[in-house]
Amino acid sequence: MLGKDPAKKPRRGRRPALELPPRYPLWGSFFGIVLILLSIALGYSLFAEGQAKTPEIAFSELAAGIKEGAVKGIEVKGDTLSITYADGAVKKTKKEAESSLSETLANYGVTGAELGAVSVEIKNESGFFFWLFQLAPFLIPLLLIVLFFWYISRQVRGAGMQAFTFGQSKARMIDPADKTQRVTFGDVAGVKEAKEELKEIVEFLKNPKKFLDIGARIPKGVLLMGAPGTGKTLLARAVAGEARVPFFSISGSEFVEMFVGVGASRVRDLFKLAKKAAPAIVFIDEIDAVGRVRGTGVGGGNDEREQTLNQILVEMDGFEPNEKVIVMAATNRPDVLDPALLRPGRFDRRVILDLPDVHDREHILRIHAREKPFAEDVTLTVIAERTPGFSGADLYSLMNEAAILAAREDRKKIEQKDLIRSIEKVLLGPERQSHLLSKEEKKITAYHEAGHALVASVLPYADPVHKISIVARGHAGGYTLKLPFEERRLQSRNEFLDDIAVSLGGYVAEEMIFGDVTTGPSSDIQIASALARDMVTKYGMSAELGPVAYEELGGRIFSGRGALAAEHDYSEEVSAKIDAEVSSIISAQLARVKKTLISHRATLDAIAEELIRVETIERDEFERLLRERGITPKHKKEEAA
Repeated sequence: MLGKDPAKKPRRGRRPALELPPRYPLWGSFFGIVLILLSIALGYSLFAEGQAKTPEIAFSELAAGIKEGAVKGIEVKGDTLSITYADGAVKKTKKEAESSLSETLANYGVTGAELGAVSVEIKNESGFFFWLFQLAPFLIPLLLIVLFFWYISRQVRGAGMQAFTFGQSKARMIDPADKTQRVTFGDVAGVKEAKEELKEIVEFLKNPKKFLDIGARIPKGVLLMGAPGTGKTLLARAVAGEARVPFFSISGSEFVEMFVGVGASRVRDLFKLAKKAAPAIVFIDEIDAVGRVRGTGVGGGNDEREQTLNQILVEMDGFEPNEKVIVMAATNRPDVLDPALLRPGRFDRRVILDLPDVHDREHILRIHAREKPFAEDVTLTVIAERTPGFSGADLYSLMNEAAILAAREDRKKIEQKDLIRSIEKVLLGPERQSHLLSKEEKKITAYHEAGHALVASVLPYADPVHKISIVARGHAGGYTLKLPFEERRLQSRNEFLDDIAVSLGGYVAEEMIFGDVTTGPSSDIQIASALARDMVTKYGMSAELGPVAYEELGGRIFSGRGALAAEHDYSEEVSAKIDAEVSSIISAQLARVKKTLISHRATLDAIAEELIRVETIERDEFERLLRERGITPKHKKEEAA
């Protein structure tokens, strides 16, 4: 497989151009309130200005208008007179508060007959709305000021109350009555042994009296261990779903805060909630975030993580059998957990979840296929055989990608080709159609992948080739897909050596054909070097050093700038011997690969030319090329028969 394409590294120390500054809720609210107050004030001023547009005249002018017969009607509201003239004009004036309108007009020489020709309407200004209108100019600003200070005080009080909620648990609870979130063992395929181990936990939660009467004590803690994506969280939810008890879930990282003691307080609150809801299950995901070995000095400048772990230990050891609260935890790093956490009485039941085998993968695929429409050509058994090493999460992603591919092409059913393409997408990433190679680069890539495929086909212990492609996927410029015929739990020394040789096939092919090497084989060299070093230091497969483990027993220490330095418990002389032995293994396999490619040069050229022409070669076409040049392809025993 080709390595990553060389690309420019992003410059450090610069913030993205579109990155927004941090938000401050309190100041944002303050300016929002000020803006609202200004808007209200502006609206009120416009309203008041609109009310003041009516012109105001002297009372003598009103009397003169009545005498002339120009006034049509008068509306009396307390001391204010609204005058409507015959030409439609409206004006205002005021009269004396102590005297009536007729008396005041009489003083200005208006006779009763002249006043009788004018329509006079009297409206009493009294009651709630009168006083509201009178007091509104004073009450509205006062009310807004009070509202403003109330809102500010509430914000401050809310920020203060958050300080008292730091110690509260942030666990999510799944109600057993909620059918939309309920998961059972029927939703979990594979992991048969793990489900058998956990069935007695379910039985205890359903009927604890049966165990307590005979003097049995159910394990207080169950630790689920397995690779990422093997279904640890799903299995824990299934236990709660089968037992129909509340399920409290929280991540180990949610206990740790910048303030010392917060994590321990959250642990106490979590177990307090669980005891109230007993029988219940407490699930701590990624417990290695707080459960690492104490006293190592790794993990920060304070002892917040250690205090949190101490509180978990105390809470678990303080359980009584009749409290019916079981703690489940999940981790993919059981080797870093504190011994006190694993002792009997705490996490004394350990359930291991392995990667699914071919039969388990088929069952998992069928579960994920429940709500998906499939075409008649779909055979999930073939997909299960083509996905060795896939976890349950990988298989879910595979089915989802297949559905997306079918929907993208406006088809109503998922076909077998969609599932086949999804395998490569999950393994390597999407096709990069825009990644165009020059004629020379295409030829180099073709010979590189042909070298991998030819070596894998000739060496006896290498896995058979199912597909070769020079179409870029993800970071790979091309790839050779090799799949074993059957599941393997053990790997021999000869199989390791053939794997190293296959990894070096592309490097040797480039050097032999072009007299030079590119950056393409970088990832292949890393894989080959790692395998050779594991053979020497981990598996004892070195004739020079013998069956002695030279792993980094002291663990890994952060050395700055993201690098990890390994401590080892052996001398510099032994380290030099290890390096020499690794180099010897790589050199021997390089010579072996060169000999293979030279003796089958015509086949190498034929495979490379076919790749340049069609870009992708499937298994049947590849085996035809091998047979034409006298190489017998590898088959299962059943296929060979």
